[in-house]
Amino acid sequence: MNAEQLAEAQTIAPVVCVQNMYNVARREDDALVDATAAQGIAYVPYFPLGGFSPMQSGALDAVADRLGVSRLTVALSWLLQRSPNVLLIPGTSSVAHLRDNVASAGFVLPDDAVAELDAIGAA
Repeated sequence: MNAEQLAEAQTIAPVVCVQNMYNVARREDDALVDATAAQGIAYVPYFPLGGFSPMQSGALDAVADRLGVSRLTVALSWLLQRSPNVLLIPGTSSVAHLRDNVASAGFVLPDDAVAELDAIGAA
């Protein structure tokens, strides 16, 4: 869904949630995340970890290594810190991934790490 489609949908019914592909590396929806936040609409990123082709990023790996957490925790934490309207529904295929998912909810990325991760999507 793009901003135009959202506006059209809002003429038909109240919109409470938008779900599009979005993650630290795929950031085409930056403006839509901000627009939905301003309107009190939840934004649910699908493939928050890259989907069938997991994200490959030296910057993501470097931040994770420096902070002593997994790259999954960093990627999900970035999304949660991106905007208060972002709601995550990450899938999992193992208990280890489940632990990473849960850890991301309470993990706060420092400002320098956020800036480094923001640069991934700007590239």
